[in-house]
Amino acid sequence: MSKLGPLYLGFDLSTQQLKGLAISSDLRVAYEARVDFDQDFSAKYGVEKGVLSNKEEQEVFAPVAMWLEALDLVLRRLQERGIDFGRVKGIAGAGMQHGSVYWSTEAEALLAKLDGNRSLIEQLAPKAFSHANSPNWQDASTQKECDEFDECLGSQEKLAQITGSKAHHRFTGGQILRFRRHHPNDYWLTSRISLVSSFLCSLFVGKIAPFDVSDVCGMNLWDIKRGDWHDELLALTAGPEDVGHLKKKLGKVPRDGGESMGIISRYYVDKYDFDPSCTIIPFTGDNPSTILALPLRPLDAMVSLGTSTTFLMSTPHYKSDPSYHFFNHPTTTGLFMFMLCYKNGGLAREQVRDSINKLSPSSNTSSSVWTKFDEIAAQTPPMGQDRQTSPMKMGLYFPKPEIVPNVRAGEWRFLHNPASKSLIETSQGWNLPEADARAIVESQLLSLRLRSQNLMESSGSNMPPQPRRIYLVGGGSQNATIAKITGEVLGSVEGVFKLDVGENACALGAAHKAVWAIERKPGESFEDLIGSRWSEKEHIEKIADGYQKQPFETYGKATEGFDMMEKQILRQEQASSSA
Repeated sequence: MSKLGPLYLGFDLSTQQLKGLAISSDLRVAYEARVDFDQDFSAKYGVEKGVLSNKEEQEVFAPVAMWLEALDLVLRRLQERGIDFGRVKGIAGAGMQHGSVYWSTEAEALLAKLDGNRSLIEQLAPKAFSHANSPNWQDASTQKECDEFDECLGSQEKLAQITGSKAHHRFTGGQILRFRRHHPNDYWLTSRISLVSSFLCSLFVGKIAPFDVSDVCGMNLWDIKRGDWHDELLALTAGPEDVGHLKKKLGKVPRDGGESMGIISRYYVDKYDFDPSCTIIPFTGDNPSTILALPLRPLDAMVSLGTSTTFLMSTPHYKSDPSYHFFNHPTTTGLFMFMLCYKNGGLAREQVRDSINKLSPSSNTSSSVWTKFDEIAAQTPPMGQDRQTSPMKMGLYFPKPEIVPNVRAGEWRFLHNPASKSLIETSQGWNLPEADARAIVESQLLSLRLRSQNLMESSGSNMPPQPRRIYLVGGGSQNATIAKITGEVLGSVEGVFKLDVGENACALGAAHKAVWAIERKPGESFEDLIGSRWSEKEHIEKIADGYQKQPFETYGKATEGFDMMEKQILRQEQASSSA
């Protein structure tokens, strides 16, 4: 090992890129590189935004061979940036959740004898795979299978209780079931099935790597409380007579997120001069890896305000519901990762912003595009109430069909009287489009509060249950007005913080996991080790106050009305579709 000290590599195989970065033991980023699938491979593979699609079948998928080429390419690019791979002591990684890779009966032998004088694609594609493509999380071809999964255990609620989630198009169990039906010969020739994360891990360790204890929860096949495969769900997926074979295809799942998967394949030693003793750590899903980008404590929440909105929280409580997701924590036994995903995030806010800017053309310059929106949102009182007796203005804003709640694209506006519990769908009394500025931000945050409130705890001192801290990431985290409203709606004991780890939170979380796995003392948790080395001053900035009694109580009443509003809209939509 070099006198310069060890390095740890983290990888992120996402829909559009493969990123790799190296950090030192003190968590400082030393090197980074990326491969962009459209820029580097669209001419060869025909991908657009990293994927291929069959619109008629609503299939979205990626060629596995492209990922093989990408891994060799990103390693070469890291070398070009000057990295000495001989310093790398541990490697971990992450992959987009739910995607599946199908290995052939030849795969194990081919992985075991990889030759450093040839490329990965030369040696593995197509022989190592029974199917050339991997379904992407955007795939929507499995509605029939989703219905069967929801019905298998009696209800969506029961499925969520067992597996952490109701059935979703992207979840791996339904994808495997559809694969078996549509490609029976390929399924029969499949020796093992990997998630994207364990596929990438397999390439490094030179054998089929097991699933990670967190990523396995995104399959609708894993019984989270029992810590084992669920036989009824396996029987649905494989057929009652073939449960044993499917178990062999899936493999066993180690419980320790920091357990060694083995040393690095000789291929990387010969080709890139890695140290032969470099250890491979379990690779996890992209969302679980993201929460490892910082020492997220129980009841800390991470809110990603990008094109979509994602709410991630570490919690000791397992309280399932079909409207959100639970996963095992990727490193810490006894903790779970709670996740909410929304399709309509930044796009919905931008549509309101643009409507407001049409009334004020001077607001359309790039430097001032949010100025008018922010000004109006900040000046509007909570829930648009001029007085406490005024009705609350609330609505839903969905440019695209939404997951939570599951409704079509559209806009709905209501007036709610908390005292009388009345709820009227109307745009009367709304000064449009200005009134939408604050209302859309409140709408998105009230949905988060509604669905996370049962997981919160009080920190004492007569404080109501709420997050300890809120970390904002993504484009919306740059907006001071949104941050202020976030603190007013969601609370947070210590306040609202902007998290700045660049665009590589997922790969960074994987590298942190590698540091923890290799350098931890017996019994030392991820949070304790990373927390002792992580510099808050470098990565976070407090940008808004958290809990304030008056607005928090106002938004508590609004949350009740918001719940009523969603249920009314769902009833209306169901009645309309059945008419």
